[in-house]
Amino acid sequence: MRANDEALGEVRESLGEGTNDDEHDPEGPTMSDEWSKLTGLQTEGENELRELDAALERIEKNEFGMCESCGNAIGRPRLEARPYTTLCIDCARKAEAH
Repeated sequence: MRANDEALGEVRESLGEGTNDDEHDPEGPTMSDEWSKLTGLQTEGENELRELDAALERIEKNEFGMCESCGNAIGRPRLEARPYTTLCIDCARKAEAH
């Protein structure tokens, strides 16, 4: 996340200088493209950290690995892939279908 914060700072500085108008630069991405990409990455990272914090809370409460929808155990392969998941694979599929 620190590298992303630094990259956002560089883009912010470039935008603030007013001399880096690359909106018409055919050679590369525009500053707004870079800004959108970096803020998207930052948001994803922040969301994942919140989910991991919530998973740590569930560990402390001995609720980790239990599906919040059906109450059954979440399979180990799913927890290894997404350690912060709150739904077993069956409930996750049902939720995506709706």
